[in-house]
Amino acid sequence: MEEFKNQWALILGGSSGLGLGSAKKLAGHGMNICIVHRDRKSNLAAFEEEINYMKSYGVKVITYNKDALNTDVRNEIISQLPQNSVKLLLHSIAKGNLKKITGNEDEILSKQDIDITIHAMATSWYEWTQALIQNKNFTANARNIAFTSEGNSRVWPGYAAVSAAKSVLEALMRQMAVELAPLNITSNCIQAGTTATPSFSVIPESEKLAAMAVLRNPFNRLTLPEDVANAVYLLCKPEADWINGAILKVDGGESLR
Repeated sequence: MEEFKNQWALILGGSSGLGLGSAKKLAGHGMNICIVHRDRKSNLAAFEEEINYMKSYGVKVITYNKDALNTDVRNEIISQLPQNSVKLLLHSIAKGNLKKITGNEDEILSKQDIDITIHAMATSWYEWTQALIQNKNFTANARNIAFTSEGNSRVWPGYAAVSAAKSVLEALMRQMAVELAPLNITSNCIQAGTTATPSFSVIPESEKLAAMAVLRNPFNRLTLPEDVANAVYLLCKPEADWINGAILKVDGGESLR
C-alpha cells in the first residue's frame, strides 16, 4: 500500500470500462484517485459502490460528474490537486460519433461530428497534459497514458470519426514522448483488445465484432478491463521508466490475426 503513497491518478472518463478498472487497480496499490466523468443519475448508485470499494484501501477518492472538455471545469479540478502529486494522467474519454459516411444527408458524418470526436478523444488529452504541466501538478517520473484501439488502422462501419481521433491521439503521444522527456514525463498509448465496455456496446454491430474477436484471439476470449488495468499499473512502476513513445498492445494476441 506504500507503493504510490500521496500520489494521484487523474482519470478522465473513469466511471466505467477501462478507466474504472484502472482506478480500482491503482487504488489497490495505494494511489489516490481523481475521476472526471459524465453519468446520468440512474448510474450514480452503482458508481458510488465502486468509489466505496476503492476507499476501502485507505486511499483518497474524489470524483467530478462534469464535462472534462470544458476549460473552466479542467481549471477547477486541477486547482484542487496538490502540486507535484499527479503520478498518472490517464485519458479514457469515449465520446465519439458513430455515423457512417454514406446514407441520407441528415444522417451522414459531418465535419463538425469529426471535430467534436477528435477533440473529445484526442486533443483534450493534450489540453489536460499542458494544464497539469503549467500548474506544476505532475510528480517526477510521471506517466501520461491514453487508450487507443485497433480501429486506428482497421475499417469498421461507423468508426470513421473515432478512427481519425485515434490516429491524432497516437501522433500527439509520439510528439509528447519526445518533447516532454526533459520534464521526466513518459507518454504512451495502450491498445486494448476488444473489451465489453459500455462504450463498445454502442458501436454498430458490436455483438458481431465481439464474436469475431473471440475467434481471432489465441486465448478465445475477450479482453477484460482488469487485463488493461494491469498494464496501466505496470507502466506506473519504476521498472517502466524507460518505456516511452510506445503503443502497447494488451489484447492477448488478438491483433495478430
